[in-house]
Amino acid sequence: MFRTPFILPLFFPALTWRVNTIEKELFLTFDDGPIPGPTEFVLETLKKFDAKATFFCIGDNIKKYPEIARRIITDNHLIANHTFNHLKGWGTSTEKYVSNVALCKKEIDDLFRPSIQGQSGQRLVASEKNLFRPPYGRIRSKQIKALTDNYKIVMWDVLTSDYSKSLSPEKCLRGTIDAVRSGSIIVFHDSLKAERNMTYALPRCLEHFSDLGFKFKALSNSQL
Repeated sequence: MFRTPFILPLFFPALTWRVNTIEKELFLTFDDGPIPGPTEFVLETLKKFDAKATFFCIGDNIKKYPEIARRIITDNHLIANHTFNHLKGWGTSTEKYVSNVALCKKEIDDLFRPSIQGQSGQRLVASEKNLFRPPYGRIRSKQIKALTDNYKIVMWDVLTSDYSKSLSPEKCLRGTIDAVRSGSIIVFHDSLKAERNMTYALPRCLEHFSDLGFKFKALSNSQL
């Protein structure tokens, strides 16, 4: 299943699933980084196609690899919150979940200390720190309610399933291409688990839709 079933946005209207646009615009997102290797591959690939994206980062990975996280910023992409420990909302108390999100926010905030103030892309990313994606897409109603005053919760229209070991790179690419439409929020993963499929599908996906005249943009509060 690549495209989100139409019924889910109806059940969870407070969450963002797709950007409402008639333009040829697509919104790539990357979950679970930053990680040496996969994230750097993504950044180099995006640069080749003049594409922008949103990175939903794990706070602990930002803490471990701050230089890669800063490169996301200086390349004019967007960094957003994916909890500190890739925490699953189901089975986690609301208090613990919100605290974990706050820990990730602190790591993101620390990226904007004086060491990179004034660099290209700073204003854009700093103004968009309040985007959040729940790991696994699993979040309870009470957690949604606790977060929505401070965060826009972003889900997806197309899940590439690049992390699936049973999915071939070719099927990952074809399923993604077939599911994408204008305004799609697309999920890839800059992780070791997804590396095989992601490194095959991402550049080919970018090439395919670029040839069709689509632009790849980072998410913006004004669009959501």
